[in-house]
Amino acid sequence: MCAFSANPVISLCGLRFWQPIVLLSLTAVTTASYPEKNAKVGVVLDLNSIKDSITQKTTGLMRMQFWRKAVEDIYCNNPPHQPVAVALWRAVKRHNLSKMWFTKIIDEREKNLDDRAYRNIQELEAYAENTQSALLYLTLEMLGVKDIHADHAASHIGKAQGIVTCLRATPYHCTRRKVFLPMDICMLHGVSQEDFIRCKQEKNVRDVIYDIASQAHIHLEHARSFSKKVPVKAYPAFYHTVALDDYLYNIRKVDFNIFHPSLQKRNTLLPLYLYIRTWKKTY
Repeated sequence: MCAFSANPVISLCGLRFWQPIVLLSLTAVTTASYPEKNAKVGVVLDLNSIKDSITQKTTGLMRMQFWRKAVEDIYCNNPPHQPVAVALWRAVKRHNLSKMWFTKIIDEREKNLDDRAYRNIQELEAYAENTQSALLYLTLEMLGVKDIHADHAASHIGKAQGIVTCLRATPYHCTRRKVFLPMDICMLHGVSQEDFIRCKQEKNVRDVIYDIASQAHIHLEHARSFSKKVPVKAYPAFYHTVALDDYLYNIRKVDFNIFHPSLQKRNTLLPLYLYIRTWKKTY
């Protein structure tokens, strides 16, 4: 029997866990007003929380349709009378934000309402590109950055974030008898979904987590390999990598036991790590 608590607070896909990390990562985006940053965060948090807060797919589709219609109305200069939508409309007007990134996020979140595992790591990366990376492209637009190297970094960092999110949410999903980890890697090591649901900690289970976590690490390292070509003005969009580094370090420390309780605790030193990173001007 798995000793892991079925508390939705621990899920990275859930609102209450994601909020401090999202807000932390956006504190350095100084060119946008607080309401504008809050508007983007509000939309993302609502889209993130839909899958975990519904019992029927139809309900999720209705909420997705609300945001799809809201985005259409915002770009027609007729935002719905809803605080987040109004603030988002102001951000779109002020920063000329691209509609396609919002559309990609909504489309991908809607497809993800189907409860099925990713067929392979490439499918997980594609999902991350259309959600996490798209959010970073919007952040770069808010910063006034138009640079191919910054976009390239955003793509890799977004993929790393998507992979880490999938890993961190796995214990919570297992309590609901759901596993979304890439099936190709699980099959490679002879691990079944039932092994995760039962919270097994054998070497082959940890090897699956090692392979997936390594892919996130590779994306982060690649994004940093050309950091000198990325405009310093773009760095605030990437400071949230401090949270990704923290998780990857901690999961390595517990030998890739994804069910270790320490991995679900918030690190109260993250704000300090973020300050150090901004002071060093690195991501």
